[in-house]
Amino acid sequence: MVNYNLALNYNTPKRTQQEMEIKEAPLKWCSVPLSDVIARGNRLDASVYDTVAKQAWYNIQNSKYPYTQLYGEGCPVKNAYYGSRMKRNYVLASNPKAIGFLGSSEMLDVYPKPVKFMEDTAKVNDLHVSFGTLLLSRSGTIGNITFVNKTLSKYLVSEHAIRLDCTDYPGYVYTFLKTKSGQALLHSNVFGAVVQEIEPDHLRNIPIPSALGSIKGNINSLIVRSFELRDESNELLDQANDLLVKELELQPIEEFKRHAAYYQKNASVDTFSVKLSKLDGRLDGSYHVPIVAAIIDHLKEHAAEVTTVGDSRISKEIILPGRFKRVYVDEGHGRVFIGGKQLWELDPSNKKYLSIAHHADIIKKQLEIHENMTLVTCSGTIGKVALVGKHWENWTANQHIIRVVPASVDLAGYINVFLSSDYGHELITRYTYGSVVDEIDDNHVSQIAFPILKDQDVQSEINSLALEANEKRYQAYQMEQEAINKMNDEVIFAR
Repeated sequence: MVNYNLALNYNTPKRTQQEMEIKEAPLKWCSVPLSDVIARGNRLDASVYDTVAKQAWYNIQNSKYPYTQLYGEGCPVKNAYYGSRMKRNYVLASNPKAIGFLGSSEMLDVYPKPVKFMEDTAKVNDLHVSFGTLLLSRSGTIGNITFVNKTLSKYLVSEHAIRLDCTDYPGYVYTFLKTKSGQALLHSNVFGAVVQEIEPDHLRNIPIPSALGSIKGNINSLIVRSFELRDESNELLDQANDLLVKELELQPIEEFKRHAAYYQKNASVDTFSVKLSKLDGRLDGSYHVPIVAAIIDHLKEHAAEVTTVGDSRISKEIILPGRFKRVYVDEGHGRVFIGGKQLWELDPSNKKYLSIAHHADIIKKQLEIHENMTLVTCSGTIGKVALVGKHWENWTANQHIIRVVPASVDLAGYINVFLSSDYGHELITRYTYGSVVDEIDDNHVSQIAFPILKDQDVQSEINSLALEANEKRYQAYQMEQEAINKMNDEVIFAR
């Protein structure tokens, strides 16, 4: 069989209901004096004169603290730049000189998992990022910002992120740009009719309050500690994964591929054979890749038992919401609503809010997510896995995300660690179907092979490490929110 996704699972029901998004989008307008147009360099794009940005300007001008421009000599940001454009020559992760490459959306992930790699040579030096630097998305989606912690500093980051080197208190600058005021001011400087962009020089037009050193230091410390907690959570997850690998005597995934009688030799495309008796009604190559059988055989040899995710001992319920017409509302009038692209962010950017009045029933029955659920993306990008933290309690997620409700808290972390592993990912993606958009469904997730460890103490430790990691992420979120609240209450709106 050719290892391409050429066929649908005959037994998988098709979704036929048309998905729609309904938004209230009244026309916004205002008049602008000619003097303002001249003062803003004769720019005629409406975003420059956005009324929300004007209000942000007013609030900063009327704060109890003086303000300065964000970027320039003697300003909080001493240098703003981005990496050079270049032809990206990607290499395999196994390349001895390979280094992970992240885009401007992937850099927002709590624990980035690069899928692209480049050779770490002098040519890519200006794509490296340093601890304490701020990264600001400058193209497409404008204004997403992150703080370079130990985890992020290991990777290259796309030239679509502006690097901000701060004189001091980078956490203070980060927090200001995370506020609604900071975001409004950033978006008032965008340009581009098709793809919106912002340049480093535009940051010179943004005012930032110059609060007392004690306040700056307090806010900065909260953000630095928030990102330290994210690092600590990632280290705990690494420990959990290492325990899983050791207990099951798992080889690196590349070794499984190398020794799994993977593909037939001397073929122009990747091919392998499957007996008719083992087709299981599936003609798509991904379902039958030899590495899947190799992983399952290995688990059977080294685990106490290999069951499935749908086993009632493992999960209470596996939920895949149906499609529905979405009605969005303003913040404060609905439930936070996230999609698969935001699944790995601590505090998802560009959140939407789902109308409770229109969707109360489906929210309660299908869309709500709760602490310790494991979420798995099931459309487009298959197999992104996340464990729901306390701060996501009662948020909602779209129908492209499957919810795995653990049978008990004693398994919640372990489920997440296994499904997040390289081996779990292979077992998830084997069920992929669809000729245009890749899909899996709740029935497929229920069939995923799942090992119960021989040493239950090790399994409990893996579970505890994952839950502790999730608790640290919750603490990180709380600290960031505290910093934002301080910035609003004690600086921007202080009178």
